[in-house]
Amino acid sequence: MTLIETIQYAAVAGFVLVGSFFLLVGTIGLIRFPNVYNRLHATSKATTLGAASMFLAGFVYFDGQGVALETLVAIVFLFLTAPTGGHLISRSARKMGVDFTDDVEWPLSGAGIDRGEAEEPDD
Repeated sequence: MTLIETIQYAAVAGFVLVGSFFLLVGTIGLIRFPNVYNRLHATSKATTLGAASMFLAGFVYFDGQGVALETLVAIVFLFLTAPTGGHLISRSARKMGVDFTDDVEWPLSGAGIDRGEAEEPDD
């Protein structure tokens, strides 16, 4: 085994370990957090980084040829769709009336979300 192969395998192992860590943290957050907004934050951020690390491990393992190019496309797709999906889920939860925990409230203005409250017309 040459020095280059050793470095390549070490990089693959490092990416897999980092990816596994982030996926584990995202899973624990999904189980432990109290409401949809906290769970969504844990899963969208941590699992995006975890899956991207796994894809990078595949890219390094295949030496940037063949299947490796598909992993780069998957990383780009993941970084474009995961935050968008998380945003849409949180907006849907808000429109369905899911509240934050405890005394936290939505801001009255600037969020761009209709609170469903009828406003009094100015006379």
